[in-house]
Amino acid sequence: MNPYSRRSFLRTLPGIVLGGNALVGASFPFLAKPTNLAKGSSAEKQPFFVSIPSSSSRITWRHTSGRSRASYLPETTGAGCAFLDYDNDGWMDIYLANSGKCDFFDPSPPLRNALYKNNRDGTFTDVTEKAGVRGGGYGMGVAVGDYDGDGLPDLYVTQYGRSILYHNEGNGKFVDVTENAGVAAPGWSSSAVWFDYDNDGRLDLFVCRFVDFSKEKNLFCGDPVTGEGHYCIPRVYTPMPSWLFHNNGDGTFTDVSKESGIAEHLGKAWGAVATDINNDGRMDLFVANDTVANFLFANRGHGKFEEIGLESGVAYDEGGRPRSGMGVDSADYDQDGWMDLFVANIDHEKYSLYHNNHDESFKDEAAATGIGVVTFLMSGWGLKFFDFDNDGNLDLFIANGHPDDTVQQRFKEIPYEMPPLLFRNTGGNFEHAFENVSGIAGPVFEQPLAARGMAIGDFDNDGATDVLVSVNNGAPVLLRNLAAGGNHWLGIHLTGKRANRDAVGAQVTYQAGDLRRTRFKVAGGSYLSSHDPRMLLGIGSRTQMDWVEVKWPEPSGLVERFSDFPLDRYVTLEEGSGKAVGKGH
Repeated sequence: MNPYSRRSFLRTLPGIVLGGNALVGASFPFLAKPTNLAKGSSAEKQPFFVSIPSSSSRITWRHTSGRSRASYLPETTGAGCAFLDYDNDGWMDIYLANSGKCDFFDPSPPLRNALYKNNRDGTFTDVTEKAGVRGGGYGMGVAVGDYDGDGLPDLYVTQYGRSILYHNEGNGKFVDVTENAGVAAPGWSSSAVWFDYDNDGRLDLFVCRFVDFSKEKNLFCGDPVTGEGHYCIPRVYTPMPSWLFHNNGDGTFTDVSKESGIAEHLGKAWGAVATDINNDGRMDLFVANDTVANFLFANRGHGKFEEIGLESGVAYDEGGRPRSGMGVDSADYDQDGWMDLFVANIDHEKYSLYHNNHDESFKDEAAATGIGVVTFLMSGWGLKFFDFDNDGNLDLFIANGHPDDTVQQRFKEIPYEMPPLLFRNTGGNFEHAFENVSGIAGPVFEQPLAARGMAIGDFDNDGATDVLVSVNNGAPVLLRNLAAGGNHWLGIHLTGKRANRDAVGAQVTYQAGDLRRTRFKVAGGSYLSSHDPRMLLGIGSRTQMDWVEVKWPEPSGLVERFSDFPLDRYVTLEEGSGKAVGKGH
């Protein structure tokens, strides 16, 4: 994480004020309401998102980091969260990762993760013990995927120490199959991604690994005279290789990190997303690294990846310096047919919006879109592209917070807790694509948080994408979306047959009158978190969905067009069926 050294430059940025909580209140430039907002207008009255209190949701679990005077680095990095339908009832449940026993932490009573079942009435019930998914170490994040194709989502929980694979038994219970599967990934694991890198129809597993760390290797960072310490910048720790596990199709996995080329590159990996940057039908990996170059692993087929971060322009900033990459995502935000990339960094570095140049290279358009100025003093973690207002354009939500809870003692302009950001996609070209609407999006966008993981999902099945934010050493924040109510939509659940069951890598194109849009089903994205597997296709005020075309991933490759849809409903599109089934909710 970069030192905070460019104070003189800050004074040249419009709307940024140094001193005190510069990112809270009036000095927060993105929280100012537009001057042309009509008094008493619906935009002024109706927030885009509202926070659901625990008294209403019945989610009473809290994350505990176990912060100590020794300032062990894992204490400040968790935790992750997920939306998943573990019981296949058509409603999104919630999973939350917690810290726990490890070499530097032994809480009493023991801590546990949490699985909350959706009661379909806005409330949730804690079923962790019954389901058998309490965890068992110092938890980080969660990745959800149906790795054995039985129609039930399984859970991979990343941890500092040893990760856990929970197989979904289909009776409301999970079984720890880590040892038999061979995916413990010892060390400090962070984000994980289920994706089919070799197009054999089975989900493989990529696991980010952070630095070489243990209690014995903990370093003191702070004032050696006073003994006052703080969390270290990860630059002082040794980078490590990440993991790639090939799915053998029999419940076991083979570690192919070395032969694939993944292990050749040492990183300090946080967020990861599987996407297709060059339209060759193979899933690539974009990996955010902290204080070392980001990785872009281009999938060259035959089980091999080539790391092209430097030549593609996503490894360093414009000055050739590594940044502190944390959360990532990928989407074709400008609908030019090529997948773009986004990565959030720490304060004084700006976030990066990488526009795809169609030749395996990217240009950072954060400055052109205004995102760079808005995020210069921010530190971002969980983030995701999604259409929050169902107008057909992909917007961007970012959860923020500084990693070090003592940062303001040294740098008055940088608070530990920061509010989230919301950028609306205007449908323009990449220079005018995003409008910062945080200032009119509701009170939650004025609420400082020590946010970390962030997941998206429609937990109340109303066709509006909701947001779950995990908070370091605090309660999660569940946000209900109120912004999409006036627009029509179709929710689709893709089910692969020859293609992987989760249809990761599918390309979906849809037509509604004059609106035509294409979506690509990435895997992963955000930070330590996993998302609703369904895709919401917004069509604005249009009253008919003409058709939806699905290009299923290999080994299928089938291109299938579906029509005759009910609007404002969820449907299942099964590979090879030619028709929508299960009208949903």
